[in-house]
Amino acid sequence: MSRPRQPPLVTGISPNEGTAWTKVTIRGENLGTGPADLIGLSICGHNCLLTAEWMSASKIVCRVGPAKDDKGEIIVTTKSGGNGTSTVSFKLLKPEKIGILDQSAVWVDEMNYYDMRTDRNKGISPLSLRPSNPLGIEIDKGKIPQKDVELTFPGMSGDFTSENFSATWYLIENHSGTSFDQLRTAASTLKKQATKKNEGSLAYVKGGLSTFFEAQDALAAIHQRLESDGTERVEGSMTQRLENILNRASDTADTLFQEVLGRKDKADSTRNALNVLQRFKFLFNLPLNIERNIQKGDYDVVINDYEKAKSLFGNTEVPVFKKVYAEVETRIGALRSLLLEKLLQTPSTLHDQKRYIRYLSDLHAPGDPAWQCIYAQHKWILQLMQNCRDEFINDQRVGIGAIALDLEGDTRPSALSRISHTASLKRGGSLRTPRPSTWRFETPQQVQFVEKLSDVVIGQLPNFWKLWISYVNGSLFSETGEKSGQVEKSKKNARQRQNDFKKMIEEMTLRLVKLIRGALLPATLAKGEVSLYGGWENKTELTGPWLTQVIHTVRGCHEALSTLEIPNDLLQVIQDLLLDLRVQCLMVTLLHTTEDVKRLAEKEDWVVDNEGITSLPSQFEQCIVQMLQSLKEPMETKPGEINVLQLDQAQDQATELCVTIMKVFINCLEHLSTKTDGDIDTSHMSVDLASPDLFSSAQEDFSPTPEQRLLIILSNCHYLEKHTFLNLAEHFDRHSFTGTDKISVVSAAALRELDAKLFDAYTQRRADPIAGSLEPGIYAGYFDWRDCQTPTGVRNYLKEALVNMITVHAEVFTVSKELVPRVLSNIVESVAEEMCRLMQCVSSFSKNGALQARLELCALRDAIASYLNAQSNADFKKALEALPQLHSGADKKLLEDLLNKFKSSMQLQLTCFQPSSVQPVKR
Repeated sequence: MSRPRQPPLVTGISPNEGTAWTKVTIRGENLGTGPADLIGLSICGHNCLLTAEWMSASKIVCRVGPAKDDKGEIIVTTKSGGNGTSTVSFKLLKPEKIGILDQSAVWVDEMNYYDMRTDRNKGISPLSLRPSNPLGIEIDKGKIPQKDVELTFPGMSGDFTSENFSATWYLIENHSGTSFDQLRTAASTLKKQATKKNEGSLAYVKGGLSTFFEAQDALAAIHQRLESDGTERVEGSMTQRLENILNRASDTADTLFQEVLGRKDKADSTRNALNVLQRFKFLFNLPLNIERNIQKGDYDVVINDYEKAKSLFGNTEVPVFKKVYAEVETRIGALRSLLLEKLLQTPSTLHDQKRYIRYLSDLHAPGDPAWQCIYAQHKWILQLMQNCRDEFINDQRVGIGAIALDLEGDTRPSALSRISHTASLKRGGSLRTPRPSTWRFETPQQVQFVEKLSDVVIGQLPNFWKLWISYVNGSLFSETGEKSGQVEKSKKNARQRQNDFKKMIEEMTLRLVKLIRGALLPATLAKGEVSLYGGWENKTELTGPWLTQVIHTVRGCHEALSTLEIPNDLLQVIQDLLLDLRVQCLMVTLLHTTEDVKRLAEKEDWVVDNEGITSLPSQFEQCIVQMLQSLKEPMETKPGEINVLQLDQAQDQATELCVTIMKVFINCLEHLSTKTDGDIDTSHMSVDLASPDLFSSAQEDFSPTPEQRLLIILSNCHYLEKHTFLNLAEHFDRHSFTGTDKISVVSAAALRELDAKLFDAYTQRRADPIAGSLEPGIYAGYFDWRDCQTPTGVRNYLKEALVNMITVHAEVFTVSKELVPRVLSNIVESVAEEMCRLMQCVSSFSKNGALQARLELCALRDAIASYLNAQSNADFKKALEALPQLHSGADKKLLEDLLNKFKSSMQLQLTCFQPSSVQPVKR
C-alpha cells in the first residue's frame, strides 16, 4: 500500500491583508500533487477555489473573495491529504460604503462599482479571471512546428479566449504528450467548473424569487385596476391621475437630487479621469522618470521604458497620449545627443564605447554611431601622435618621469624601462669614460619621443582594432538590436567600409613611421614632409646603443600590433622602418667605433709584457668584439625581417667601414711610432724588461726612445698579424659579416706595409752607424794594408762594431726576443756588405796585411755566424776572395791562434750571439 500523504499546511501568504479580489500567493507544504488534486481553498471562510491556480506543491495563486469574516485562516483541501491547517491568517479590509448622497474625499474601488442610475453591475466577475491553464493539468508543449498547425487549422486559433477557438489546436499545442487518463480527469474538472457556474446563476435567481413575486403581484393589481377604469385617457381617470402623480414625483425627485446627481456625474468624470491616470500613469510619469534616470546614468532603464511606451503608444490617436508621447520623444532625442557626445569624447575606454553604441542602437539613433566613433578615435589617435612630436620639439618635456604615465593617468612601465638590457653594451673602462650615475636620466630626447610614441600606439591602436572587429561581427548590439536587424545592417555597413578602415590603419602606421623617421632618419623623408615630421636638427645624434634601444622599442610596437592579427601588408611600413633603422645602427656603430679606435693611441702606456707587446692589440680586439656584440640585437633577423648583411649596398658599406677601422688602427700605430717625447705624456709610463737580470739598472719611469717605440710597434704588428687579426676574422664570421675575406686581406696588406716601413726605419737607424764606423776604424792611424806589422789580434774598430751590435741585440731583446734574428740578420747583412766593399776597394795587400784582413773577416764572421743569411754569407765569401790566399802553414796556424785568442777574450760579450740565447719564449 502507498504511504498516505500529509495534510496540507499553509505557512505563508503574500500580501497578508487586502480588500476583496486581491491577488495573493499562498505558500506551504503538501499543497497538492497537481491542479486536479486541489479540491478546496477558503480564505476567511470564503471559497476561493474558482480563482485558484495551482503552481506547485508549495505554491498556489488565487484572489480573495468578499468574505464575511474580517480575519481568518487559509484552509487548503486536497484529495491526497484531506483538509489542511494554517499557521498564518489573512486580514480582509472592508471598503467603505459610499452612498449616493455621501461625499467622499477618497478613491472609491471600481472593482464593484454600481451605476445607481442604470442599476447595472459593472463589477468584474470572478469567472472572468480565468486561469491560464483551464484544464488544470500540467502543460506539455509539443515540438510540432507552428506553421504546420496553422496549415492544418486554417482560420482557427489555439487561444481559448478567441472567437475562432479550436480545442484540437489547443490540445496539440499544449498537451500533445499528455496521457488519455489525464485528459479524462481534465474533462471532469472542466465539467465541474461549468456546473458550479450554472448553479451560481441559478442560486442568484432563487435568492430573489420573493422580490420577483411581489413585483408580479403589484403589476397584476395595476393591470386589473386599469381594466376596470378603462384604458382611455380622460380627465379624472386613474391613468391621468397616475401620470400626474408620476410627473410630480419626477419633478420632486429632480428638485431633490439635481445637485446630488450633478455632483455624482462630476465625481464619475473625476473617477474616470483618475482611472485613466492610474491605468496609464506609466506614460504620464515617463518624461520625469526619463530625466531622473538620465541624471543617475540608468540608461538601460530609460531604454526599456521607451521601448515599452513606443510599443503601447507609438501609433496612438488619443490627443493627450500623443502630447505626452511627443514629450517623451523630445527627451529621448536629447538623450541620443548626450550619448553621442559621450561616445565621441576622448579619451574613453573600449567598454564605454561599446556601451554607448549599444544604447544609441537601442534608441534607434539616426546614422551609424559605431562608425562615427571609429572615425573620431582615428582622428584622435593621429592627433595624439602629432601632439607627442610637437611636445618634444617645443622642449616641453622635463626629465623622463612623465613618460610612464599613460593617457588615462594610471602608472605602468613604459618602453623606457627596458633600457636596462643595453647595459651589456657599455664600453670597457679603457675605451670610454665610465657613465655617470645619472646616465639613465640623460636619455636623448629622440629616444624618449620614440618610446612615448610607441606607448601611444600600443595603448590606443589595439582598442581601436577591437572596436572595428566588434563592429564587423555585430557584437556591439543588444538582443533588441538583433531583433530589429541592427546586426545585419552593421555587418553590411562594415563590408562597405572595409577599404575606409584599411586606409585609417595605413594612415596611422604611416604617421608613426614618418614621425620616427623625422626624429632619426630625416633624410628618408620627402622634402615637403620634413617641416611636418622633422624639426630635430638641434638634437644630439644618437649612438649605436641608443639606436639599438629604439629598434627594440619599434620591434615591440610591431609585435604588439601583429598579435592583433592586423594584416601584414598594413604593417609593412614598420618593417621598412626597422630595416632602415638597423642599417643606420650598423653604420653609426661602425663610424663611432672608428672614432674609438682613433682614441686608442691616447691609451698606449708602452708597458710591454714578456711577449714583447703592449695592451694596445688587446684593447683593439676588445673594442671590435664589443662593437660586434652591440650589433647582435639590431642585426638579428626577426620573423618577417630581412638580413641587413645580405643587402648588397649595406654589405659593401659595412665592409668598407670595417676596412677603414682596421686601417685607422694601423695608422694609429704608425702615428705612435713617429711621436716625439713632446707629443705624449710619459709621466705614467714604465717599462717591464723581459730580462731584468741583464738590465737591472732600468728605472720604472723609463721613457721609450724613438728606436724603442719602433721596436714596440713592430712587436705589436707581429702579434696583430699572427693572432689579433685572425681572432677578429673569426668574430666577423661568427656575426655573419660577409666581407671578412676582404677585411682580412686588406688589413694584412696594410699591416705588412707598415711593418716593412717601420723595420726599414729602425734598421737604418741602427745598421748605418755600425756599417759607417767600419771604414774610419779600419784606416785609423793611417793604417795601410800594404805596409803593416805582423798581426797580434783583432783591432779595436771591429770590437767596437761587435759591441754596437751587442747593444742593438740587447735593445731588441728587451722588447721582443722574436725580433732579434730578424733585426740582427739585417744589420749583419749591412756590415757584411760594407766589409765586402772595403776589401774589394783595396788595390793590394802585403803578406801581413792580408793576414790581418783575413783575421778580422773571419773573427767577425764567426762571431755573428748565427745571424748570417745567404746574402751576408755571399758578401763575406766575396770579401775573403778579394784577399791573397795563405800558403804558409805558419800563417794559417797564427791565424787560428789569433782567432781562438779573440774568441776567448770576448767570450762573455759574444754569448748573446749564441743560438741558445735567442730562442723565443714559449707562449
